[in-house]
Amino acid sequence: MTAVPPSAPPGVGEAERVARAALSRVFEPGDPRQTVLVAELGAEALCAHLLAEADLAGVRTDYGARLAATDGAQELERAARRGIRFVVPGDPEWPPGLDDLYGVAPVQDRGGPPVGLWVRGPVGLHELAGGVAVVGSRSASEYGAAVAGDIAAEVAGAGLPVVSGAAFGIDRAAHVGAVNAEGRTAAVLACGVDRAYPREHARLLGHLVDHGAVVSEAAPGCAPQRIRFLARNRLIAALTGSTLVVEAALRSGALSTANWASRLQRTLLGVPGPVTSAPSAGVHQLIRSGAATLVTSGAEVLEAVGRPGEHLLEVPRAPERARDRLTARQRQVLDGLPVHGGARVDSIAVSAGMGVVEVRGSLDRLARAGLVERDATGWRLAAAGRD
Repeated sequence: MTAVPPSAPPGVGEAERVARAALSRVFEPGDPRQTVLVAELGAEALCAHLLAEADLAGVRTDYGARLAATDGAQELERAARRGIRFVVPGDPEWPPGLDDLYGVAPVQDRGGPPVGLWVRGPVGLHELAGGVAVVGSRSASEYGAAVAGDIAAEVAGAGLPVVSGAAFGIDRAAHVGAVNAEGRTAAVLACGVDRAYPREHARLLGHLVDHGAVVSEAAPGCAPQRIRFLARNRLIAALTGSTLVVEAALRSGALSTANWASRLQRTLLGVPGPVTSAPSAGVHQLIRSGAATLVTSGAEVLEAVGRPGEHLLEVPRAPERARDRLTARQRQVLDGLPVHGGARVDSIAVSAGMGVVEVRGSLDRLARAGLVERDATGWRLAAAGRD
């Protein structure tokens, strides 16, 4: 069931914000039933129905009792004391890209825009719209981590925010690359923004709280759960304008994010790995099917996601050689010279299939260019002419 967006953005009255905060605590992130009902009724009316024990779409038995024990106002007060803000539709910071989730069917019973997002850090959610999501394997290879970090650094250095999930492997490499470039980066978590997950990334997440953004659909204090990771993937894709996949096996959570990016009609990019690499097999399939565009550097990512005429790259070419500046007839004379030893002009003319007069004139020009030389045995290739 796909929610239909309201005809006009709802106001951001205090009662609406409080209701959404309560629903954020009560419902699991990405529950499509909540999305549909909030879109149809509004958060305040949905809370009123649930508290009145109205059974709407079979959710009363799941969540009604929990809502009665939840105080949305207290949720907001506790969050504010910890430097956490709750961003809802209608706020200036609300990213319009999240509303694109209204038109996409759920996957594995997760879908729709969030009822609100809990955020820590100075970077606003609206700033992420033109950014690049970088996702991939948690058990990244040295190659994958290096590529992800380098690309993230170049993208962030160019002013585009980098969004990822703060997991091990590619996620961490992307965040660190952006931080090292002194660019903006945001982590979207599958737990509350007041929790460091994984624990080993507490210092990184602390840095993002001070200089970037830590974002979650789950209310503060919520623990990471598998279903919340599935819900989180759609947000990473929807918050940004493009998604880059670096190292993803055929069964990878990163492919879930890639799938959401494709369904949201976002730009999807993939970094190839060795053809024998199982951790890159999922990326290779995305590229092979045409779902993802192959990229190998930050410059190529910037070209792919930039506006028309922006960040354009020159077509790569091999270094120019002296032979490249010759005419076809001059190259024909060079090819007529023997590999070893010298040769007379008439012998070269026969080998080249050209007249003696033309060959003699070409040899003089080739000698001035340093490509041929003459000794007692005749004309021979100089060192530069052998390249």
